[in-house]
Amino acid sequence: MWTEKALKVFGYNIQKVIDGEDLTKQESYEMFRQILMNLQPDLQQGAFLAALRAKGEAPQEIAGAWQAIVDIDTNTVTEEFDYPLVENSGTGMDQMKTFNISSAAAIVAAAAGVKLGRHGARALTSKCGTVDLLESVGIDVESGVTKVVRSIEKVGIGLFNGMSSRVHPRSLARILSQIRFGSTLNIAASLASPCRPTHALRGVYSANVISTICEVMKEIGYERAMIVHGFDANEEKGIDELSTMGKTVVHEFFSDGTEDTYDIAPEDVGLKRADYASIAATGDILTESIRFLKVICGIDYPECIDITCYNAGAILYIVDIVRDIRSGIEISRKIIESGRAKEKLLEWVSEQADTAGNGRRRFLNLIKEANLESEVAPFI
Repeated sequence: MWTEKALKVFGYNIQKVIDGEDLTKQESYEMFRQILMNLQPDLQQGAFLAALRAKGEAPQEIAGAWQAIVDIDTNTVTEEFDYPLVENSGTGMDQMKTFNISSAAAIVAAAAGVKLGRHGARALTSKCGTVDLLESVGIDVESGVTKVVRSIEKVGIGLFNGMSSRVHPRSLARILSQIRFGSTLNIAASLASPCRPTHALRGVYSANVISTICEVMKEIGYERAMIVHGFDANEEKGIDELSTMGKTVVHEFFSDGTEDTYDIAPEDVGLKRADYASIAATGDILTESIRFLKVICGIDYPECIDITCYNAGAILYIVDIVRDIRSGIEISRKIIESGRAKEKLLEWVSEQADTAGNGRRRFLNLIKEANLESEVAPFI
């Protein structure tokens, strides 16, 4: 299946990484090409992923991995969008696991008129991934790219399942299903959306990689983005979101080529600080789904609503709907309180739906379980 020469060349590059040397973009591309095409033994593939993660990826190494995924293992969208297309998924691999902030924020932002093409995965390093959560509330997570694009165009939001063969047909599911540690693939694959977004709120697992991710995003075509890492109150652990527990490190780049780096705290945008326990993941998919629905409906969990509005407000700021994040938070809160967020979720469930109606049934059953029938009745 593999020749001694191929094994040695691949192994030589692994040794380079172990010794702390950075690969070129082309070298990285070739290594990931072989991994994606399963041209190396599992031991060599795993050794490379672990060595690269331990060294710390250089921008060109992530870009090479991204290019390999796009070229070899992505059903890309051919449509061109005449509006800013936003992605707000994070890298994962963060130390503190929370309820699914990015999905709640995306629905609120979509209700404000933003177009979002999301690209998520099932839980690997977390307890309830984007795909797990959205599947539980009724989204068809096995949709092909054409259906997802239609959902983006009709209701303003769609989800590409990063572990589905209908999105990435060759390799990602095989690789990601076998590992339980964060790797370069978490970063590169999360950026390998079929629809090539132009704008992003990108959460990262460490403040130390913000500049690296920024360089990668600019190289692969993003025009405007905020790259963020939020901390807890003691700045000891963090999340790949804007944080209401403590400060967040932010790096922005703009379409005119300018950039800005700064820290932002919850009180700077009119929010109270939250304890981790109030936004922490529970590890139970039913509990998470019910909490998610209640946040979208504006019922209970005020700390979760706050951090949802914080991140949704940042999305509105990125696409110039508002002049600053504080204004975005205010609009996001009004969207939840008015019922527009839950209406948008129901529109999404109806549009990105399986033909058998299983998703809608899951949604309605969950509504009953959460005692929210009266909340959604006007929109059904």
